[in-house]
Amino acid sequence: MIKINDTLSLHEDELVETFIRASGPGGQNVNKVSSAVQLRVDVRNTQSLPARVRNRLEKIAGSKLTKDGIIVITANRHRTQEANRRDAQNRLVEMIREAAFQPKYRIPTRPSKGVKKRRLDTKAKRGGVKRLRSGRIGEDE
Repeated sequence: MIKINDTLSLHEDELVETFIRASGPGGQNVNKVSSAVQLRVDVRNTQSLPARVRNRLEKIAGSKLTKDGIIVITANRHRTQEANRRDAQNRLVEMIREAAFQPKYRIPTRPSKGVKKRRLDTKAKRGGVKRLRSGRIGEDE
């Protein structure tokens, strides 16, 4: 059981981990050991997450989401398999936390008459200052 936050958790049997060879640091060991991890989660068919979170997770996943609704996270930053496993799981948890966050609904408002009047007064005053600085005081010159 992977805990996401106080109300959400993900069952470990819903995660599919495959280990692949990684490029990067490790010297000759890189050619022999499969230390990189590909973590797969079927978002559309998981029962651990509510529908609202699943829908937002699909949008957040972007290029990590396949056409079948599976999120694929590849972790190969570290030299050990266990560290890469933790890294992939942490990245998945952060993605789910971001999807679980419900943005505040914004009610569109309009500026009041007083705000509009003050803005126009400020613009007129500023325009007057610029007109005085230009050296042309009257239009007849």
